[in-house]
Amino acid sequence: MGNLILVRHAITAASASGRNLGRRTDPPLIAEGLELAQRLGETIARELEELPHGSLRLLSSPALRCRQTADAIAPAIGLAVEAIEVHEGLIEIDYGAWDGLTAEECRERDPELRAAWEDDPYATRCPGGESGGDVARRAFGVLEPLEAWLAAERSRCAVVVAHNHVNRLRLCALFGWPMREYRERVSQDPGGYSLVGFGAGAPVIRRVNAAPA
Repeated sequence: MGNLILVRHAITAASASGRNLGRRTDPPLIAEGLELAQRLGETIARELEELPHGSLRLLSSPALRCRQTADAIAPAIGLAVEAIEVHEGLIEIDYGAWDGLTAEECRERDPELRAAWEDDPYATRCPGGESGGDVARRAFGVLEPLEAWLAAERSRCAVVVAHNHVNRLRLCALFGWPMREYRERVSQDPGGYSLVGFGAGAPVIRRVNAAPA
């Protein structure tokens, strides 16, 4: 059984303030986030000590906040920064006109659309942006082949650094829950990580949103 460690990037100013941060803006990690990323790398290294990992890959969204998080993880797990595989499909949701707004500001701006989105974010698109389903189609195009690669060999491991919506969507799908409920069912804190095993049978979910030590 190969293993996937699915990570949300560390803290940015937007994630610290509760504002939407999608694919339209690309801020760096704040100082607290850089420190968290270092601790995350050390924690993942300890996880890997307990897992067979003859083959190890590190993938990242192209967003700066993810690449900075991956840059901190790479040396901790014995990989060069140049070995990080950057995939456009792992980028965060496009919030459209809601980018940079709080949830309350979105409700004030577009009350009916926001209510529909909160009821079913998988099917409902943000104004001028994406739905959860749009994100899933492109992100799963990266994650599903990776999971098949992991399932083929017990000594394979991969670390993926992505985003809030990307990770919640994938975990919801792996749990077999209704996709419209992905925002209600799964939480992803900055720097949180999940550990999932892939083999011949159903995925084995060992950790969800674990915090770095």
